[in-house]
Parts: sequence; C-alpha cells; structure tokens
Amino acid sequence: MSENTEIKPFLIDIPQARLDDLNDRLDRTLWPDEIPGAGWDYGVPVEYVKGLAEYWRHGYDWRAQEAKINRYPQFTTEIDGQNIHFLHVRSRHENALPLILTHGWPGSIVEYLNIIDLLTDPEDPARAFHVVIPSLPGFGFSGPTKERGWNRYRTARAWAELMRRLGYDRYGAAGNDGGSFVSPELGRVAPEHVAGVHVTQVYSFPSGDPAEFEKVTPEEHKALEVLQWFYDNKMSFNTLLSQQPQTLSYAIYDSPVGLLGWNSQLFGDAADLDADFVLTNTMLYWLTGTATSATRFYYEDARAEHPKEPTTVPLGLAMFEGDFVSMRTFADRDHTNIVHWKSYDRGGHYAAHIVPDVLAADLRDFFAQVR
Repeated sequence: MSENTEIKPFLIDIPQARLDDLNDRLDRTLWPDEIPGAGWDYGVPVEYVKGLAEYWRHGYDWRAQEAKINRYPQFTTEIDGQNIHFLHVRSRHENALPLILTHGWPGSIVEYLNIIDLLTDPEDPARAFHVVIPSLPGFGFSGPTKERGWNRYRTARAWAELMRRLGYDRYGAAGNDGGSFVSPELGRVAPEHVAGVHVTQVYSFPSGDPAEFEKVTPEEHKALEVLQWFYDNKMSFNTLLSQQPQTLSYAIYDSPVGLLGWNSQLFGDAADLDADFVLTNTMLYWLTGTATSATRFYYEDARAEHPKEPTTVPLGLAMFEGDFVSMRTFADRDHTNIVHWKSYDRGGHYAAHIVPDVLAADLRDFFAQVR
C-alpha cells in the first residue's frame, strides 16, 4: 500500500469539553507530602508545581495561546507511516534560505514561536529564511507514534523527505535539545541538500581515551565538572525514559499535575520568566495525548545503532549561559567541519523563546557563511 503524500492544512481547535475535563482534574489534584525545607533536593518542589497549577487553573488562557500558534500556517502529512504536523512560514523574500527547526523534550513547536517573524521578515533579503517547524514524531499534533524505531535517525530521514516534499532542494537545519541530536543527522543523511547545521548544544562526551584528555582545556575541565553534577543530580529522567517510559506513563498521562511536575524538572528559569510558556508546552502534550509517546523517543534512541564516522556538513554552535556546556575538544572528534562556535552570557536552554533576537542573529551569521 503506497503512502499518502498529501499535505493537508491544519488548524488547532481543541473542543471545550477537553478544557473542562482539564479544569476538573486540576480541581481534584491530590498533592504529595514533602520534607519541610527540602527545596529541590528530592526533585521538583510541591510549592513550585502548586504555583504553576494554580495559574493553570485560574489565570492561564489556552484560547489565547491557541490563537497565537494558529497565526502561522500549519499542515500535516504522512511520512514513513507516521503523521507529521508542522508550521511552514514562507518569507516575503522569495530567495530566502529554507530552514527546518527541530525542538526537543519537554519542549515543542512553542519553543520557536518568538523567533519566526525575526527569521522570515528581515529587511535584508539575504538574511531571510523560509521556516519549517515540525512537531517531532510522537509529540504534540504529530500524534502518538504507532510503532517502534522513531529515534533521531529515522526522524532525520523523515525531515529530509518533508523538505523534499515541500520543494526545497537546498536548506539549512537547526535544533535545540533533542533537535541538536536530530539536525546533525539530517546533514548526514542528506549532505547534498543541507547547506549547514546549527545547534545550541553539541552533545559530544569523553571517549575514555587518555590521549583525548591531554587536549582538554581548563575551561573544558570546568564544563566536565558541571556535566558530572548534572549526571549525579538531574539525569534520572534520561535513565527512566530510556528504560521504562511506559511505567511512567500512568502518572503523566492520567494526571495533568503529574505531567506538569515531571516536565517542570527541565524548564528551569523559563518557568520563572514565563509561566505561559511552560504551560503551553505542557498543554501540547496533555491535549494531544502524547505524554507517553514523546518519552519513547529516549527509549528508541538509547537502542539505536549510532554511526561511528563524524559528520561532514558545516556545523555551527550557539551556546547560551545556563545551558549545557559544549566542549570543543570532543566536538571536533564527532564533527569534522565546525565553522562557527559562539557563546553568550544569557539565554538559557530555551534561547529561541527567551532571547530570540540573539539566536536569530547567530543563525543569520552562520548561514551567511555556508548558504
């Protein structure tokens, strides 16, 4: 049976009954106890989640957020048996470079809403982009995955097909979080089409080779200490999602506060800066029933066969304060064509949302070199 390659317009229109059900569940939340004064020692504190949940129930306006997303043209299409939802915003500048932007977990397409207009509508046509922002397979309106194997590599192949289907022969790729895994693989599977890959993290780690450690700079030693702290204190999510996502699913699929608490562990400063951002990302999991299928990305990726050869497509990094610290010594081992490496003293993990102007400028600078 041949695949249906039709691209269909899509508009978000959540039935009011789903929102009423959410409110009812929020009203009936059973709150756990915690050790007094423990702060974040045991995980996300009750008061932290209570504050977000209170705003979710009594202040948050989904319809306003729904309209914000619906400002941009959206579509769905079937690729490799999977429904794929995406935003596709063309610049008024016809010769703009197409750019596919990939989010991660617990983010969503919402990560990139603040940067769309900056990328598509600059005065200078040479610095403009046609923007494609897909929801990862199993995330949001791409709907639950229905079979095994949707890891970063299968996703990259699907993105190559999506861009081909949209008529783009040469384009750029960019990503954050999980998107920083997927985007370099898109360059690997379609090097003749990908002008360059831009990421906000280069996830390259020590191999254990003593000769490699001899090259490590003092700054990278500090970065390794931060990485070790994160591994010792914050990596439980990765272990659980890589091993038993279905076991977790009963807590986060049935309870909106369970989902909010679980996802909140990695929103960090973004929650303090913008509760609407955290809640809208969470809503895209809750309203689409993809809390479980999104976590399977970790399980599938942990079991994938990883290429041993480095990538060769031009790679650029924009590293933001408070986010994962990428280390050039290890990055050069995994990517042979790094042409851009910048760090910024603000922004955090969700730079496209928090400092969209800084990220947009960095994207323009990088792709001006490679387009």
